[in-house]
Amino acid sequence: MLYPPLRIASKRAGRALRLLTAVTRTPEARLALERRLRGEEEFRKLSQADAVFVSYGKAGRTWLRVLISRVYQVRHGLAERHLIGFDNLHWRVPAIPKLMFTHDNYLKDYTGHAEDKRDYHGHKVVLLVRHPADTAVSQFFQWKFRMRDRKKAMNRYPGQGAAVEVGDFIMDPDAGLPKIVAFMNLWAQEFPRLQGSLLLRYEDLRSDTAGQLGRVFEFLGTPASDEELQEAVRFASVENMRQMETKGTFWLAGSRMRTRDKSNPDAYKVRRAKVGGWRDYLDEAKAAEVEAYLRERLNPMFGYTESR
Repeated sequence: MLYPPLRIASKRAGRALRLLTAVTRTPEARLALERRLRGEEEFRKLSQADAVFVSYGKAGRTWLRVLISRVYQVRHGLAERHLIGFDNLHWRVPAIPKLMFTHDNYLKDYTGHAEDKRDYHGHKVVLLVRHPADTAVSQFFQWKFRMRDRKKAMNRYPGQGAAVEVGDFIMDPDAGLPKIVAFMNLWAQEFPRLQGSLLLRYEDLRSDTAGQLGRVFEFLGTPASDEELQEAVRFASVENMRQMETKGTFWLAGSRMRTRDKSNPDAYKVRRAKVGGWRDYLDEAKAAEVEAYLRERLNPMFGYTESR
């Protein structure tokens, strides 16, 4: 078996080669092919994973990965730079489970199952959610300062240089609340059909990090001690994570854990991590529009449909 970073490089090279053979196709067809190839890779990982963490983009997945990584680092004497990503830590220590982290973007492009979550049946699934408005605002800064042009095209976000303000972005049907709510509602519909599932709210993880992280490790079948949990909380503080991003601690994880502009606080992967921070960017009328939209459309199982 190839060392994980080499295998990742090999898969990316193979995907690039297959895309190169499609150079005569239309741009739309090439993007569709790339989505399918990414979905094929997700399908392969899903078939081997011990558990799956599903979240919409900017719902706190990176923070959760750092928390989980630190527990396993401490338990098994691994270096800080090793951020868990599927089987890389399992490759070093077989007792560490293979954990798949996905935004559930591309699997359906390979399996064709866009109307349900049957692909995840039979798997242990942790669904990480965050208030949709906080997610949308965080997505705005991801789009503006971090997202690559190709990813914008693949996911139908506004193009490079588009003059879009946060208030417009948050209601954009392809990037904002409509897309986020549709994602969450489909998962709410399918959640009872999963054989093993855990709902984890970002807000609860913020208010009781050790307690909620303990739930995650119990669910994974590798319970964590109080000492491990407290060390993970310390290590994954906003301040420490921002310092590690500046220093490039997780360089093995690639560019996703590095800022492109150290002088711009909004260009960091770890930005504010504030619960309810979306209100800081909208006037009262827009905030009321957001709250009404969520009350009318979002499944109440998540607890985000009440005004706060």
